[in-house]
Amino acid sequence: MNRQRQAELFLVFTTLIAACGWIFSREAISGMPVFAFLGLRFFGAALVLLPFCRGQRIPRDKLKPALISGFWMAANLCLWIWSVSTTPSLGEGAFIMSLSMLFVPLVAWAMMGVRPARAYWECLPVAIIGLALLSLHTPVVFHPSQGWFLLTAFVQSISFCYTSRVAREVPLIPLTTVQLAVTGVVGLLISLLFEPWNQPFSASTAMWLVASIFIATSLRFGLQIQGQKYAAVASAALIMVLEPLLTVIAASIWYSERLPLQKILGGVLILLAQLWFRWRLVGRLPSKV
Repeated sequence: MNRQRQAELFLVFTTLIAACGWIFSREAISGMPVFAFLGLRFFGAALVLLPFCRGQRIPRDKLKPALISGFWMAANLCLWIWSVSTTPSLGEGAFIMSLSMLFVPLVAWAMMGVRPARAYWECLPVAIIGLALLSLHTPVVFHPSQGWFLLTAFVQSISFCYTSRVAREVPLIPLTTVQLAVTGVVGLLISLLFEPWNQPFSASTAMWLVASIFIATSLRFGLQIQGQKYAAVASAALIMVLEPLLTVIAASIWYSERLPLQKILGGVLILLAQLWFRWRLVGRLPSKV
């Protein structure tokens, strides 16, 4: 198997692990405080990645931008875990979260003055229609978790843009370790200040926490880094779109979640908008990264 095919396989495993990570998180927070889980998961994952930083250092003048990148990641993941803890449907949340990549051009326009490509304006109405179909019920009811997921997607797009700029000048593994550590510390501080821990810590909860640290976080980031390093841009972009679809499948198997036809159609429109935009975008980029 050549290196590119191996990288693409890594990315497929990444999306599968990410989808399972939604289940791991949902199961873990059913037995422990939400932000305590977030803090332990990401600080633990940072400790797992720390030995791999040997020989790589963040320049002193780039430490502040790296820490700011970590705080943006912390804001993103704090919002995400809160959304997961309040949503009645993981699949629906995953589709809404996938909109973050369509928010990125708008954020890049605001932050860096880079105007979105024409393809973006072509696919945006399709994504908006998809979001409406996914979010609106009959009779019209707007669940609070949908708003949280939408806000999370927007914050994730800011985090993506800021991190992309920092990553040009900072080694990737140390940067990822700093981001995970900052997220873990923020989660633990929020838990310490605001969360009571009244429930016993069961063996089952511990198992889901360990799976989240080693599989859904450390292994996922490791595979994603390797995959993005050698995979073709077009292939990577298309493979990463699979995450919400795989999350829907995982939730339907584990929780017997069933999305009505209207919501499935909305999710499909969101994915089609992303595929169209990424396909048009990668046509302007080199075939390798």
